[in-house]
Amino acid sequence: MIKAIFFDLDDTLLWDQKSVKEAFVGTCQLAKEKYGINPNELEEAVRNEARELYSTYETYEFTQMIGINPFEGLWGNFLDDEDNFKKMKEIVPTYRKESWTRGLKACGIDDAEFGAKLAEEFPAQRRKKPFVYDESFKVLDELKGSYRLLLLTNGSPDLQNTKLEITPELVPYFEQIIISGAFGRGKPDATIFEHALEKMNLSKDEAIMVGDNLMTDILGASRIGMKSVWINRHDKERNEVIPDFEITHLEELYPILDKLNK
Repeated sequence: MIKAIFFDLDDTLLWDQKSVKEAFVGTCQLAKEKYGINPNELEEAVRNEARELYSTYETYEFTQMIGINPFEGLWGNFLDDEDNFKKMKEIVPTYRKESWTRGLKACGIDDAEFGAKLAEEFPAQRRKKPFVYDESFKVLDELKGSYRLLLLTNGSPDLQNTKLEITPELVPYFEQIIISGAFGRGKPDATIFEHALEKMNLSKDEAIMVGDNLMTDILGASRIGMKSVWINRHDKERNEVIPDFEITHLEELYPILDKLNK
């Protein structure tokens, strides 16, 4: 009997990829106005520089384990108490400036001062542009009467809480909100799923995980024998990780839950 649904946050309920894309569009527009740079080229250059730089920092292994991607580093402040987050807080101002300055350079513009300006603009744009998938609230409204809901998200507590602060309507739906950076391990580590079940006082057969990422949400659930639903809105290819169910829209959860609870 399924009593609870564990939801991932980014790109499951929140459309984080769109928020990041729109923040890039807004920020790169300034470079187009000033230097006539093609905004798409600059975005791609900055994304590449950011990925490369991010992997050179001593915090990289930690960010991989907790589940914090390079683009979160471009706007998060990481005001968390843990040592690795303290290091990240020190690193990110330079990281942002470098990513944008190098991106400009890759497009033929050598202007560190302007790079620093764009590095400040991006976080402001990202905070202004929280997107929630159209169906998220409707589905949560529908489910909350019949199921207990938990949010299980990878990331820095400071940054994930910022995302929730700018979409405050999401928070009241959840009985528990578990953030990997506060717990100390990220999905797909089995322990964070066990921790979530303990918090809800449930067995693995009484909850189901819903998420967009095969390598974190689905793999983690399968490691503890918990059923999983992969939300694949953008027609991603499958890999060796096999979800119990695959859907393209959150409303497809209803028949799955009905079937499991027959």
